[in-house]
Amino acid sequence: MKNRYEKPLNGYVGQIPKLPLHESLGIDNATSIEGTRFFTNLMWPQGNDRFCEYISKYAKVVAGLDQMVTRMIFESYGVERYHDAYTDTTTYLLRLLKNRAPQQSEPTLGFITHTDKSFTTILHQNQVNALEVETRDGNRINVDFSSPSSFVVIAGDALMAWSNDRVLSPRHQVVMSGNIDRYSLGLFAFNNGTIQVPEELVDDLHPLKYNTFDHLGLLRFYRTDEGYNSKCPIKAYCGV
Repeated sequence: MKNRYEKPLNGYVGQIPKLPLHESLGIDNATSIEGTRFFTNLMWPQGNDRFCEYISKYAKVVAGLDQMVTRMIFESYGVERYHDAYTDTTTYLLRLLKNRAPQQSEPTLGFITHTDKSFTTILHQNQVNALEVETRDGNRINVDFSSPSSFVVIAGDALMAWSNDRVLSPRHQVVMSGNIDRYSLGLFAFNNGTIQVPEELVDDLHPLKYNTFDHLGLLRFYRTDEGYNSKCPIKAYCGV
């Protein structure tokens, strides 16, 4: 398998008997030309400069959107002074995802119910809607972002911990229907250092719920039996 990285969850995912509809590839450090060139040379040993250029530009544009969103989040909690330090140590994983249309005898589950382990995730797709998101009260909603100009931002486990549970990392899944394949792009933000709850977000009404944690360590923990089987991996990993 060519598409592999040392970081957990970053490479190829697919050919899973219980998830026959899903396949995806990962591009680590997608906002850097080195990251996209590394991936391109794996897929096209003879080179593919056009793909490399386009995917790098796309990742940089969406990363700019992500940084604008996270700045708004930091500002809304009055802790904008931490934002530059956060972005300076953030890298991006771009995943190229396909969920093919199910055949008559196949299950419709495109991807299992899960929470993202990122700080934030930004999704962009073709016209096929299949994303279901669970609200805080347990209801499921179908997300319509079939317009080419629509993006969906999902809070990951790291953001939930950073916010001291003010921001929910929602459970979500992909359920396919119809006869058209779904193609999507997901840009996942990961911090290369440690993440801690800002002191401004801890008070008598909001006692500290998470210890300072290594973000990439969360990915490694999730690959263990304890992490994978945990109802809430982030709480099992660094909860107080």
